Amino acid sequence: MSVSQLQARAQVTGAAGPAWWRRLSPASFAIAALTGLVVWVAVANLVSQGRLAAVLAAGRAELAAPLLVALVVATGICERLWPAERRPVLARGHVQDICYLGLHAVVVIPLMTLLSVGAAALIGGHARWIELRATQHWPGWLVVPLTIVAMDAANWLAHYADHRLGPLWRFHALHHSQEELSVLTSFRAHPLMHTTGFLLATVPVVALMPTRPIAPVLITSYVCIGTLQHANLRWSFGPLGRVVVSPAYHRLHHARESQAVNLGVVLTIWDVLAGRAVFPAWSAAPGRTGLAGRPVPVEQDGAAGPAMLLLAEQLIEPFQARRS
Repeated sequence: MSVSQLQARAQVTGAAGPAWWRRLSPASFAIAALTGLVVWVAVANLVSQGRLAAVLAAGRAELAAPLLVALVVATGICERLWPAERRPVLARGHVQDICYLGLHAVVVIPLMTLLSVGAAALIGGHARWIELRATQHWPGWLVVPLTIVAMDAANWLAHYADHRLGPLWRFHALHHSQEELSVLTSFRAHPLMHTTGFLLATVPVVALMPTRPIAPVLITSYVCIGTLQHANLRWSFGPLGRVVVSPAYHRLHHARESQAVNLGVVLTIWDVLAGRAVFPAWSAAPGRTGLAGRPVPVEQDGAAGPAMLLLAEQLIEPFQARRS
């Protein structure tokens, strides 16, 4: 084949676009592989102990407890009575987030449970030096709240990393793409978004409570507070809102213009210490949420397809290389 023919073929190939593997995001696949490794460690450990089914059932009891279900239902009613933004019951954003609620129940809850177990096994097996044995003699009323506060600090750090590191943001952006915020948006998350948070949040548990379990009701209560913050309500919690993240406080984090403030998951103190706390004013109108430029496919786009097809597109999006 002559040089001119080779050049012509190269031009045709270039015009057809980059090779398929250049259209993929290696970092996203690396995060998926890390998640798979942690889950594999968890499954292998639990199967060897004959506890896989029991642990998955316990995780479901904590993360899908009747208290959480009641909170979501009650908050949904409040959103109809006192909404920050009025919208139809079956607004496209609500329908899409219901799809994510189903995904959460079927896939994410078992994944969260296994990530916790796998992370604890890896840390306990390779970094046992972080265990503070002195805490074994501390009273429960001291060590348990201290551990939960430390977990919240770890979750804040993971959330900060989600916004600062490009590969992590690719997964977290889906959560921020919602333009019709509601309590159901709490479940609008890519399954792989949880890996960093569970790895970091396991550290204080292993360090402070290596031989004691946290009462399931405390985990459920923590999840409930983290769920309520996405509600389509103007609640600021009054003076308590200076310490606990409220819907009005968290809505500022979902503002379309910038998401660099109010990163707190349950407590606001980490934002205050980091100089990233912006407390809401009651008189201020609720701002628009979502992502400028819509880098993630969203249901509010007139060209968006059916909910389940769009869900698949949203889940696949982080694995595709974005055009500059």
